[in-house]
Amino acid sequence: MNMNNELLWKPTLKRLESTSLFKFIKHVNIKHKEKIDSFEALHKWSVKNRSYFWDEVWNFYKVIGEKGDGPYIKPENSLPGSKFFPNGLLNYAENMLKKSDSDTAITFWSEDKIKKKLSWCDLKNQVAAVANYFKKKGIKKGDRVAAYLPNVPETIIVMLASSSIGAIFSSASPDFGVEGVLDRFGQIEPKILITTDGYNFNGQKINITEKVEKVINSLLSVKDIILVPLLNSREIFSSNKVTLYQDLLNNYKSDQIDFVKLKLDHPLYIMFSSGTTGKPKCIVHSAGGVLLKHLVEVGLHSNAGEKKKFFYFTTCGWMMWNWLVSCLMLNSTVCLYDGSPFYPNSDILWTYAEEEKFNFFGTSAKYIDALSKFKNNISEKFELENLETIGSTGSPLVHESFDYVYNNIKKDIHLASLSGGTDIVGCFVGGNPISPVYRGEIQGPILGMDVHVFDDDGNSITNKQGELVCIKSFPTMPIEFWRDNEGKYHKAYFDKYKNIWNHGDYILKTENNGFIIFGRSDATLNPGGVRIGTAEIYRQVEKIDEVIESLVIGQNWKNDTRLILFVVLRENIQLSGELIKIIKDQLRTGASPRHVPSIVIQTPEIPKTKSGKIVELAVRDIVNGKEIKNASALANPESLDFYRNLKI
Repeated sequence: MNMNNELLWKPTLKRLESTSLFKFIKHVNIKHKEKIDSFEALHKWSVKNRSYFWDEVWNFYKVIGEKGDGPYIKPENSLPGSKFFPNGLLNYAENMLKKSDSDTAITFWSEDKIKKKLSWCDLKNQVAAVANYFKKKGIKKGDRVAAYLPNVPETIIVMLASSSIGAIFSSASPDFGVEGVLDRFGQIEPKILITTDGYNFNGQKINITEKVEKVINSLLSVKDIILVPLLNSREIFSSNKVTLYQDLLNNYKSDQIDFVKLKLDHPLYIMFSSGTTGKPKCIVHSAGGVLLKHLVEVGLHSNAGEKKKFFYFTTCGWMMWNWLVSCLMLNSTVCLYDGSPFYPNSDILWTYAEEEKFNFFGTSAKYIDALSKFKNNISEKFELENLETIGSTGSPLVHESFDYVYNNIKKDIHLASLSGGTDIVGCFVGGNPISPVYRGEIQGPILGMDVHVFDDDGNSITNKQGELVCIKSFPTMPIEFWRDNEGKYHKAYFDKYKNIWNHGDYILKTENNGFIIFGRSDATLNPGGVRIGTAEIYRQVEKIDEVIESLVIGQNWKNDTRLILFVVLRENIQLSGELIKIIKDQLRTGASPRHVPSIVIQTPEIPKTKSGKIVELAVRDIVNGKEIKNASALANPESLDFYRNLKI
């Protein structure tokens, strides 16, 4: 067998039969007199019988709401344009708050040894209090509520309160600068802002009161402000609009929530693209779409359910936060962490996992790569008896990181590599708990997603690299881009292939019906007219011990493209002629001669988004003499100075 297709894991019969996915297959077989006996067969049924499939997701998970009369997808074949359960009514928050007992709904850890637990009863009561405050302040259906908060329980609470009354929620992480926040919230004009005085990161208390003052003074739409004082700093905001969160809870106590039932396409979230070419796109997602899509992904694909504990290392500015929070719908405990994943050391998240008995541990591919690079053997330090699944997303997970997970974290583990995006607040392809895991491969498509790989002519291909597309509608297609008068929504997804969603990932479908992603298609390289995915280069270069991480771009050069490779090296190591030769030899033998860069340059830092994705396009544009209009979208915009000052 090809080593790239090496079987690494498959579930035992006992494990397989315990999953929600197995039970769902049984449910479908009985109800529809089918003989589905595998994930592949279920997926085929889910895209062939879409109306039945989404109806059964609703039934299986006992969604609170009214389905209305069928058909449940209308028009059936319109992409874009389909509505799911067009005559139905529901409230997202009501489905998140089914429980109201003393079991734990949320656990929270932060730096500085801060630990907190919130019961379902506490959660519901706090949501009720905030919802009553919103109504008192005149917030109504369709109004925007914005949170400038870290990954704390209060962020979930204000989101649920917003959803309960039909307001539209949006969030940004407190590490965003003033310009980045205003680029986002300034477009959507929130009436209420929920914010904080600071947060903990990497052993430091980061005070943001000055930033918040500037945001408040600039957002003229904001009439009221809720302050969650996480640092308990003495600075008092000059604005008289401020209500302390604890005062709100004391003054608006309630154990009753009036959930407003709304059409399924009523907006739930406004989320933001992280591009650097202009102001972020404001992507509007529906309550019903998010609910249905996340029931499939966190429920069927990730096995969330009663008493399960789910963790994803994320901020409130990344869609994985929204994904994680939806686990509450399945009565799972949501586990939050705020701070650096490497402070006080790289064991902190695993200490949390073991102590709280996580069933699901989600993180970025870059985090796993970092653990692997520093040879941290987690399995020697932690038992992780309850851990069933490790989720990875944000960038392609290289083959060697698969090896690291199984050799150094846990042998009997379901490794679920996922890929999707903010555009759909979910995934196109991902893991499932009843199928084998093959080295370097995402297990398969997500149920209900008619995913293909297209060549430039629009032909569906296997075992060749091409564009990731979806040829049928799905619930989390955006409702719209906020106040889009220029047709940007259609241009973003439907311009390349008529009436087919083109996601912009460069991908390959394997003989196992799995997928390998080679990076963003707009970042692919074309030296000599040959198309190369950036992930192919990173995989080879980052095998070299001296290299921590890398970034590759194409520079316009003499009517062609030449490859320029930037490398971050370990401390006290300088790029030498010998190391350049090692890098080029590794690429020549491990990939091909066309993968070898013309120039290799040592860089102090690689620009990244807030969610940890490297940003090839910003560096490419700078090197090719183009202006970067939205550097504030980056987590480290100052890193671009190095590239601006290069003479190459």
